[in-house]
Formats: sequence, C-alpha cells, structure tokens
Amino acid sequence: MFGNDMVLQRDIPIPVWGNAKPNATVMVKLANVQSATRANKEGKWFLKLPKLKAGGPYTLSIVENGEQQSKLELSNILIGDVWLASGQSNMEMQVQQSKDAKTEIANANYPNIRLLMVEHDKKLSPQTDIHAGNWKVCDTNNVKDWSAVAYFFARKIHRDQNVPVGIIQSTWGGTPVEAWTSRKMLLSSPVTKERTLGNDTLRVDQFDYATDSLNWVHIWNLVYNPQNNADKIIPARDYNDADWTTVEMPGVLKDFGIGSYDGMIWLRKKIILPESLSRKEVVINLGHPEMNYSLYFNGEEICKNIWNSNATHSFTIPARLAQQGENTIAVRVAMLWGGGGLNPPSEDLYITDGVSKISLAGKWVYKKDLETAFPKILNYQYRPTVLFNAMIHPLIPYGIKGFIWYQGESNAWEAYNYRTMFPMLINDWRQRWQQGNVPFLFVQLANFMKTKSLPSESEWAELREAQSMTLSLSNTAMASAIDVGESNDIHPKNKQEVGRRLALEAEKIAYKQNIVSTGPVIKSTRITGNTITIDFGNAGTGLTTKDAQPVMGFAIAGDDKKFYWADATIKGNSVIVHSKNVLKPIAIRYGWADNPACNLTNKEGLPAVPFRTDSWKGITQK
Repeated sequence: MFGNDMVLQRDIPIPVWGNAKPNATVMVKLANVQSATRANKEGKWFLKLPKLKAGGPYTLSIVENGEQQSKLELSNILIGDVWLASGQSNMEMQVQQSKDAKTEIANANYPNIRLLMVEHDKKLSPQTDIHAGNWKVCDTNNVKDWSAVAYFFARKIHRDQNVPVGIIQSTWGGTPVEAWTSRKMLLSSPVTKERTLGNDTLRVDQFDYATDSLNWVHIWNLVYNPQNNADKIIPARDYNDADWTTVEMPGVLKDFGIGSYDGMIWLRKKIILPESLSRKEVVINLGHPEMNYSLYFNGEEICKNIWNSNATHSFTIPARLAQQGENTIAVRVAMLWGGGGLNPPSEDLYITDGVSKISLAGKWVYKKDLETAFPKILNYQYRPTVLFNAMIHPLIPYGIKGFIWYQGESNAWEAYNYRTMFPMLINDWRQRWQQGNVPFLFVQLANFMKTKSLPSESEWAELREAQSMTLSLSNTAMASAIDVGESNDIHPKNKQEVGRRLALEAEKIAYKQNIVSTGPVIKSTRITGNTITIDFGNAGTGLTTKDAQPVMGFAIAGDDKKFYWADATIKGNSVIVHSKNVLKPIAIRYGWADNPACNLTNKEGLPAVPFRTDSWKGITQK
C-alpha cells in the first residue's frame, strides 16, 4: 500500500502501518509532523500521523528502535484526496480503450495525479497486504493502462479543486457484487448466506489463479489456431454439412438451444449470387458478432477478427471468389462467458455490391465439438468474498476521501436481490474503514442491447431501479449513463462523460459545491382523467430534450398492467403524458428497457433518471 509517489489523504489523521521487530519502537515522520508507536509481539504496528493540508512533495521516513541503519524512506509523496475506484469491467476499462484514446494519452501530463493499481488476486481468507502493485505518476507512459473512468474523474477533481488526487484502482471484469463484500456481512443476510457458505467446500489447493491463467492461454491458442486444419476443411464448398443443425441467424448462444457451452462453433450458409453480383468485388456485413470469429467465403479465409480488430464487421470479398450461383459462407465463432454468435438486427446481416443487397438473415446450419474442447475455467473470482479478502481488505484503513463504483452487469439476472446486496457492500466498506459515511458514488448501468419497438420487461431496468433505491443511504450519489451506452458493446467508449458525471456528484456531496450534479428525478405524479403529470426535481434551469425532438421514453398502463408508449409534453418542471390506448392510467414508466429510446434531460445536459411508479412483480423477483 505504501510506496514512493503515493498520495495520502489530507485533513484527517493519516493511518500508517507495517511490520517491524517484535516490540520494537517505530517512529514515523512526514513533512513537519511525526508520531511513534510500539510493534506488538508479532511485529505489527499501526499509528496515525497528525492532519496535514494538501501539498508536497514530501518524504516519509520510518525508523525502528531509533536505529538509523534501519531507516526506510519513501519519496515524492503528496497530500491530497484519495478515491478508491472499484467494480467490474466498465471501471477496469483502460484509457487506451476509451474514446479519443490517442489524444487523451498524449495530453495526460498531470504529475499531481497518482494511481495505485491493485493487481488481480483472490483469496479464501482476508489478507494483510496486496499481491502486487505500486503507485505511479500520471504521464503519457503510465496512463494508458489506468481505469478510464477513474482517470477522467480524477482529472476533473484535480483541475477544479486544485489538489493532488490519488486513485486506488481495485477492479476485476465480470465480477458480481458479492465477490467484493466481506464474509461477515454476506452471512448476515438470507439473500447471500447460502452462496457464501458454499465457499466452505473449496480447498486452497483448488483455489489456483495460475491454473486458470494457464487454461486461458490454452483457450486463446485454440481460438487463434483452428485444430486439425479445421480452417482448411470445414469452410470448403464441398464440405458435407447435411447432419448439421439448423439455426436462425442472427442469433446468439441462448438461441441455439444447447444450454451453457464454451468452445468453437462453426456456422455455414449457402447463398445464390445472381450474375449481377458475380465476378466483382462485393462486401459482406456480419452485423454485430459477439466474441472472436473468423469469416470464410468459398473456403478462403476473409478475416480473423480478434477482440473487435474490425469494429465495422464489414469485409470485401475478392471478385475471383464471388461466383454466379451457389456460394458458401462459413463463420468460426468462439462461445465464451455464456455468449457468442451474431447479434440482431437482421437488417445488418447482408452481402452487397453497393447497389443491390442480399440478406444473410434466416436459416444457417451449425455444429459444435468439431474442434478440441476448451478446458474448464473455474473462475473463482466470481465466488463470494474472495475479492474483498485479497483486493479490498489489505487497503483498510488507508485514508480516503471516498469511493467510486461501476458494477452491476454481472448481477442483472438477480436485480431484485441487488436491492439488498449493493447497500450491504456500501455499509460493509464504511464500517470497516471507520471514517464515517464517506461519499460513495456509483454509475447507473448504461443503455445496452437492441432497442425494442414495444414496452417490455428488462433485467437491466430492474438493476437500474435497485441502484436508484440505494440512494436512500446517506452520502451516496449516482451518475446516470442511460444516454452514453452502445447497443452492441457492453463496454461503451465514452468514459470521459461517465468520469465527468461522477466528478460532478463528488463536487456536490464531497466538496459541497452548489451545482447541478444530476439529471431530472421523479418527485411526484398526478392523475387527471387520461393524463398523468410527472413533477421532477433536479430540473436545473429547466427541462428539455437531448436532441431537440419531442419527448420519448414514457409508457403508461391501466389496471390490465399492459404498457403503451405515451405522448409527452414538457410544461415547466413537469411532463404531461397520455396515450389513446389507456383511458384510465394508473402507472407510468420512463426509460424502462435494456436500451431505452429516451431523451429527457435538464438544460445542463444531464439525463433524466429512469423510473417506474408501479411495484408490480418484476422478472428478477423470484
């Protein structure tokens, strides 16, 4: 936790701890303050230095038993504000993967912003030190690997508050909230008790990060290198696929009817090209593939797409391969993490010469188990409390200003339970840090997946609701990202705006600035005849729409619980809605979908927070 270039929290007694000889006297000095303590019989010691204002650089010196030869010095230390950034992949997503990455990296010269990246680790019991990691100064060489959300958050705080900012990044993609929560807290709730007790069946020798890592290397080798010349044999025009299973494309793993599967699947389709498209270059568009894939046309490899190396998924077929009559398309696609395949919409799956277009949607055939099976990945990082033990517990009680959090995708399937589980994590961390109700800022899930034409139920909408309900805890704030997501990417690239909105919330609740920090939030409703009037708080200088178009995203229902899109009109800080299909409305929803088409904002440009007024049983309430 402690090292050169670190940032220590200003305006609080500064916790410092470590190891020494048993019963040794330890003297710690920083700037013009110092404090002493005695190590216990195991050699562990802890003390707090007096408060300091923002500043530096300083040297921290630690002397054991007054012996100068044992003196440890840590240099280039700043006093400022320290924020712990945690969560899953959208918090872990790097600056080099975000929007305008090259420009952002080139301009990242902020020597008073520092980051400690806690390396991945998982343990069955609480640890006293992190596995690996060290503090780094923000520059063009270091920043590319940092959390994009955390960096853009820190940059705005640093610029606006004119203080050094330290970020402790402790993140792991794909992980659920219970992995980050202590065993004691998880055992306190029936929602999480049983799954937590399941850890008791694990053995330390099974709990092997190295084994999973080696298996991933094996998997990537299988993904990159087709086995037994499969890439030469299976795409061939004359390959016999008569016993393959028919599947409708576009479709993803859940549409195949094969349940959970990790491995390579082959897809084939025969198409007829008219003379007008033969013997000339044509373009094939695969729409929205999920996971790594390779594309073949008449037996020849057209592309090997590894982690979106071609983001458009559009490829040119050489004229010599485009034959009049029957042609064969083959796609080799990895199925991983419960995903894989070709995502809708069907209109984005086609072949064209720029004038005419042939749809590739419809019947394809597929077969699994044609290549070496993937080794089983144990993924123990998903188990309850294991990341808390290894990646959070060692950080306690390092002085902090607050927490920033971006997670929830991995708990969407149990959004109703997230109402309990997320507040448990917040309370758990606050209790253990013993710094009071320090600010806890979090990101509400962004819009993602296909936009649906009719109002429908949604796990992601229910997870967003659970996040909103967590605002009942004191000193919490939520940054909505409902307008900065991407339909075909669970990792939207505009992390600048996410970081900015988190920083706005920090400036409101942590730095006590009188600013508009969030978008419109439902305050009350009134039903008059066939109309509902919704009054909004946080309207700022007024309500408007993001795109200057009529208000979208509202749906209303009567006592039959069937929702219809509603016409909506802004009037002051209210929105008036009605639908010709609902004569006696009793419930209203806004932005209630995986990827809602909604555009209400305040004039400060912050989006209205999705909501519903009904309490009807959702799809995640078991």
